[in-house]
Amino acid sequence: MTPPVAQPPLVFITGASSGIGQALAARYAREGWRLALLARRTELIEAWARDQGLGPDRVCVLGADVADPDAMCVAAQVCLQRMGLPDVVIANAGISVGMDTAERADLDVLRDTLAVNNVGLAATFHPFLAAMRQRRRGTLVGIASVAAVRGMPGHGAYCASKAAAVAYCESLRGECRPHGVRVVTLLPGYVATPLTARNRYPMPFLLDADTFADRAWRAIQAGASRRVIPWQMALVVPLLRALPDALFDRLFAGRGRKHRRGER
Repeated sequence: MTPPVAQPPLVFITGASSGIGQALAARYAREGWRLALLARRTELIEAWARDQGLGPDRVCVLGADVADPDAMCVAAQVCLQRMGLPDVVIANAGISVGMDTAERADLDVLRDTLAVNNVGLAATFHPFLAAMRQRRRGTLVGIASVAAVRGMPGHGAYCASKAAAVAYCESLRGECRPHGVRVVTLLPGYVATPLTARNRYPMPFLLDADTFADRAWRAIQAGASRRVIPWQMALVVPLLRALPDALFDRLFAGRGRKHRRGER
């Protein structure tokens, strides 16, 4: 009797309709992986898959808001039924909006940012974690940011959410290690995506999304616990941490701030 042919490995990626998520999907596709791709704008993923010549045997397109844990559980069940248990789960979906705490409307920005960037991170991992632990194999990848290192003026919501993402993934890594499940935390610097296109401040060491995806792929495959990308930013991060508060405040005073919700 001929043994069944092994399926190619499966990656589950959120925020896959554009930017880093789409670039990661393309990188995994080139390696022959099957893809479970999730976003609110499923039509963009479907169009991309058609352009890449990827059929339903290679791509499962899922629609959900990562900030809705119940919707994420439903989407995960569809993935499990159609494609099986992922080998790698990448929580990439995120939002970045400027805020001013003096403005009441920006408290809603903080709430929404934490809901997507933090609750959404956990909601992405949750539906697969028990099965990965039982299998004693799998990798969970959290996309954080170098914005986690210090709080930038006007970026309170985003910096806070990314600092929380780093701490959450570190906690999860310790919980998962005894069960054979890896947790990888990626801290991108500046990557050219729709999220950064409107930034009104300098973005040193800017990477295109495909270059970031290639370096992220290598870090994930290596099972790195934490990786700052690009390497130049990895050198800057310890310096930012070490700066005395007074010097840090002077250096970043007057720096351009991210657009607030509704600003042009």
